[in-house]
Amino acid sequence: MKHEGAPQGAVVPSKDEDGQSVARDSYGRYRYGGLSAKLLLLTVVFVMLAEILIYVPSIANYRNTWLMDRLTTAGVAASVLAETSTIAPRLQEELLKTTGAVAISLDQGSRRSLIAMSNVPGEVDFVVDMADVTPWSSIVSSFQVLTYRGDGVLRIVGLGQMGHTERVDVVLPVSLLQQDMLAFSARILGLSLVISVITASLVYITLRAVFIRPLRRLTKSMERFAENPEDASRIMSISGRRDELGDAEIRLAAMEEALSRALHQKQRLADLGLAVSKINHDLRNLLASAQLFLERLEHVPDPTVSRIAPKILATLDRAVGYTQAVMSYGKAQEKAPQRRLLCLHRVGEDVADVLGLADHGTVRFDNRVSEEIEIDADPEQIFRVILNLVRNALQALEAEKDETLIRRITLEARREENCVHVTVSDTGPGIPENIKQAMFKAFHSGSKNGGIGLGLAIVAELLKAHGGKIELDESKPGTCFHLEVPDRP
Repeated sequence: MKHEGAPQGAVVPSKDEDGQSVARDSYGRYRYGGLSAKLLLLTVVFVMLAEILIYVPSIANYRNTWLMDRLTTAGVAASVLAETSTIAPRLQEELLKTTGAVAISLDQGSRRSLIAMSNVPGEVDFVVDMADVTPWSSIVSSFQVLTYRGDGVLRIVGLGQMGHTERVDVVLPVSLLQQDMLAFSARILGLSLVISVITASLVYITLRAVFIRPLRRLTKSMERFAENPEDASRIMSISGRRDELGDAEIRLAAMEEALSRALHQKQRLADLGLAVSKINHDLRNLLASAQLFLERLEHVPDPTVSRIAPKILATLDRAVGYTQAVMSYGKAQEKAPQRRLLCLHRVGEDVADVLGLADHGTVRFDNRVSEEIEIDADPEQIFRVILNLVRNALQALEAEKDETLIRRITLEARREENCVHVTVSDTGPGIPENIKQAMFKAFHSGSKNGGIGLGLAIVAELLKAHGGKIELDESKPGTCFHLEVPDRP
């Protein structure tokens, strides 16, 4: 069927003999190889090759048997007729007709007797001594006879009967043997064709049912899933096969399920980003208004207000910047670190002030960082790193209901050559096993209620921008994060 308007080589959808949708190009050929047709053709070819390997020794054996039959028949008759001194022409003619020979003689050692002869033999093209026949010589001679073109004769020499010492010499036309060998070859060829067609059909039907159909089921499932990957109902159903194709079905279904979940999660993240972008502007306006009110409070002549107001203003400034954190993370627009030399001890104290750890009733903050340790980092970003880790620890400790538990957060640091190693640890319950593998990925948090899973992801991103890294130290009780912040090159 010709598809008008289709460019040469273009893929044209069609149906196969099973009603399955297949892709063919504009020339009518299977675009992806036609496994069924190739399978059928290869099966016929291989069966015919096997028949050829069987045919070669078979035709050689047929030749030897044919020659031996003629020799035996001539030998038996010659032994009987040789007992009389004269042989009637009628008997000679009958013997020659039975064997198809031109001349028959009997070699009795001391004398040689001509038993029968129709006419003087022509040129002898083949001489076969049955005592010297080997498998290889039989094969070579058989194909020489099959390809022979001429009117020559064949001479056979050998023992005519078992147990007799007389050697029989038979001369017969090569065409007689050639015709019988060609007829035998035709029978072998016909039988081989029948066997190959039957074998190929059985193999084709079997492999088509066992392999081709399941493969088409796999490709059809892929096409259907590709139309709408977010639709979980399009995930391939597993047939329950316990072979390689069954394993492929299981792996394909798992891959489609994982891809569907990933796409669904990405869509949710896109929706979240859209929602955050809508509220971000209004939130920043509200925070700016709060800043204006606090700036007025700074002029109130009250010592407590004068001491607390600057800290609240600093916190609001950070809050304005944090409203951009989710959007910045989603757009991969975190600004490059503006690195300065900082006193890490003071950074820890600022974090404690913001989180109210100095006057906390149940949780103690232990800042063990020496005031001599300097860290080469962006002031705002390293503050966010420490703040996220300490805040997570604080929330985990505050969730503990047992009043006998020790609630302590420890900040430690040491310098090793050009790198500062920072440790943030707590005496809490630790990180659940089910989120350890993905705790540094966005939106994979499950350690606390109300968390959206951005804290550790932001920490990892900020440290990576500094050329550092963060690791969970599982050798210590509670939760212990180890940070590495190298100096600028």
